[in-house]
Amino acid sequence: MLKNEKGFTLVEMLIVLLIISVLIIITIPNVSKHFASIDDKGCKAFVAMVQGQVEAYKIDHMTFPTIEQLVEKEYLMKDETKCPNGQAIEIKDGRVNAISASSEGIGDD
Repeated sequence: MLKNEKGFTLVEMLIVLLIISVLIIITIPNVSKHFASIDDKGCKAFVAMVQGQVEAYKIDHMTFPTIEQLVEKEYLMKDETKCPNGQAIEIKDGRVNAISASSEGIGDD
């Protein structure tokens, strides 16, 4: 007594796996490109936040601070001295810039 069991054949399963693999291969490079743009936008937002703290310090103390002074006076926390992507920031003449490996500032517009 054999029952007529319905299910997927090996060929059908291989076709489904092939389609899923192709979709994954197509999407992974696109996702990794977006991570780079997210890091850049996050760093620009961080630079803008630090610029606001520089302006607040200037109003309170009538001089432009260094990063160390912002941390010392608690305008920034110790772990807030770099962009989320690891780029260092600098303050030059009251303007905050992110320093990349090639020394080009992100905050420069």
